[in-house]
Amino acid sequence: MNVAIVGLGRVGSEFLDQISILKDKGVHILAAAELGDTPGKKEAADSGIEIKSAEDIAGMGESLDIIFDLTGNSEVRTSLRNTLKNSENKHTVIAPETFAYLVWSLINDKPLPDVHQHKGY
Repeated sequence: MNVAIVGLGRVGSEFLDQISILKDKGVHILAAAELGDTPGKKEAADSGIEIKSAEDIAGMGESLDIIFDLTGNSEVRTSLRNTLKNSENKHTVIAPETFAYLVWSLINDKPLPDVHQHKGY
């Protein structure tokens, strides 16, 4: 399964740490996006994960199975959805924070930071 993470702030950085350990289970992080200079962005780059814009990630086509949108920004989510729709990509799924929290609860016992007000579509 090929994934990308958009947003490597407090939530995305923690999520990156945990999802990275699933590499042996077939979860591969192909790309990440972050506008700011965060520890998660540095960690991703140091791990060989390609840093791209959110729009470039959405334009990667069907090579991506899931895009985890962890920005908490509804405008980013709308842009991701529109880019996928316009490219006619019917394969890639955009997973908002609610889905990331579900995945997190299955792979980790500690809570993921709850910092975003808007978590759904």
